Amino acid sequence: MPDTMPPLQFAPTNGIRMGYYEAGPQSPAAPLVLCHGWPELAYSWRHQIAALAAAGIRVIVPDQRGYGATDRPADVLTYDLEHLTADLLGLLDHLQIPKAVFVGHDWGGFVVWQMALRHAARVAGVASLNTPHTARAPVDPIAILRRRHGDAMYVVQFQAASRAVDAVFDSHVEQTFDCFMRKPMPGSGLAGAVAKGASSLAFAQTIAAYDASQDRRLPILTAAERQVFVDTFRRTGFTGGINWYRNMTRNWERSAGLDPTVRVPALMVMAENDAVLPPSAADGMAALVPDLEKVLIQDCGHWTQQEQPAAVNRLLIDWHGRRFG
Repeated sequence: MPDTMPPLQFAPTNGIRMGYYEAGPQSPAAPLVLCHGWPELAYSWRHQIAALAAAGIRVIVPDQRGYGATDRPADVLTYDLEHLTADLLGLLDHLQIPKAVFVGHDWGGFVVWQMALRHAARVAGVASLNTPHTARAPVDPIAILRRRHGDAMYVVQFQAASRAVDAVFDSHVEQTFDCFMRKPMPGSGLAGAVAKGASSLAFAQTIAAYDASQDRRLPILTAAERQVFVDTFRRTGFTGGINWYRNMTRNWERSAGLDPTVRVPALMVMAENDAVLPPSAADGMAALVPDLEKVLIQDCGHWTQQEQPAAVNRLLIDWHGRRFG
């Protein structure tokens, strides 16, 4: 891992070995635990780690289950939210941290909201980039996505037992990050310039047809940063992260009766140009999150902490200082 990251450490937690990075001084204030999304890594928070540590905040940044330096169990059912939150709980136990502030992006956002619901005694606060907290869906969320977007929609495709979609990403690692990690153009959808007929939500087909030379969007990764993601996912493959999606029905089934109210201070950071998780998705959150602050980052797409790192750093440092420092 490049020298922009602290030394890699390991923790035994919840039956797996988790790789994580740590920086900043130990203090009575609750540390920040930064949780990445798909297809990402702890490295996605590289711009935050040094800035937060310099501001006097202890930061812990794991590769989550199925990713990077952390174990990738074969059993798909071990990637449900019960396991993902228990992994973070075990990380706190390993580090002897009584309470932490959990910060998530993309899928990491879903996990940190669930931390506040399932392990409230260990959660001082929650901040989410792009991913809102919502009420439990009235029916299976996969059925909702299939009805709205069809069978080609990426989350629906991920449910297939054949695992053929995994092979598409595993055989197109460079194309995946060249296509995903770019600033959006107004009205361009996900891929910008892709083969005719490829749907922006049919990720596998989009990646397979993708030609970076025809994409007018600006990359958000340097060549060296891109290589970190490419090298890591060439080694690990994409199945671990995709298995999180394969538990969406299970998560929905097993959340029946779970109180959806988040009873800790919360920060919702929205990105103006996120096509998958738009700011409007956070409408009405205050009904479920009474102590909520919402902030919009303009001129920003989905990869918020990598695309607008200075803005994210300012928000997290200010919010942590006011609420927990």
